[in-house]
Amino acid sequence: MRVLCVDVGVTERPETAGLAFDAWASARVDGLLRFAYLVTGSQHAAEDAVQEALTSACAKWSRVSRTRDPDAYVRRMVVNAHVSGWRRTRRESPVAEVRDRSYADPAAHVDTADAVWEVCGSLPRQQRAAVVLRFYEDLDYPEIAEVLGVAEATVRSHVHRALAALRTELTQEDGHE
Repeated sequence: MRVLCVDVGVTERPETAGLAFDAWASARVDGLLRFAYLVTGSQHAAEDAVQEALTSACAKWSRVSRTRDPDAYVRRMVVNAHVSGWRRTRRESPVAEVRDRSYADPAAHVDTADAVWEVCGSLPRQQRAAVVLRFYEDLDYPEIAEVLGVAEATVRSHVHRALAALRTELTQEDGHE
C-alpha cells in the first residue's frame, strides 16, 4: 500500500469550518463585548461597536469564516467600528439644550423676518452684526462679544441702540401704510 502525502493549505479553522454565523456569534459575543469595552471604555460604545462589527461580519460571513482567524478578524472589525464612530462624533458639536424654533404660521414669520431684515440694512455695521448674532443666530451676549471682539457691555449697547432704531423705523413704516 502506498500513501501519498500532499501538502494542502487549509485556510479554515477546524472549529469554525462548519459553524453557521449564528452559532459562531452566540459563542463569542460575550468575549467580543469584553474586548470592545476595553477598547472603548464605555459599555454603550462597546455594544454599538460589537453590533456594527457583527452586522458587517454576518453580511461577509462566507469570506470571514475562511480567514485564518475569524475571531481576530472580527475583533479588528470592532476596533474599526469604534474608530469610525469616534470620527463621526468628532464632527458633531453637541449643545446643552435645543432651542424651540417652531412657528404657528411659517409664512407670517418669513414676511416679518424679511421686513426686519430690510430695515436692518439701514443700521451701522456693528449694530447690524450684533442684532443678527443675537436674534438670527440666537447667541448670548458673551458669545457675541467673543465673535465681534468687543466687550459684552459694548454688545449690549449695540443691540439696545439697534433695537431702538428698528422700533422707530418700523413704527414709521406702519404709520405710512
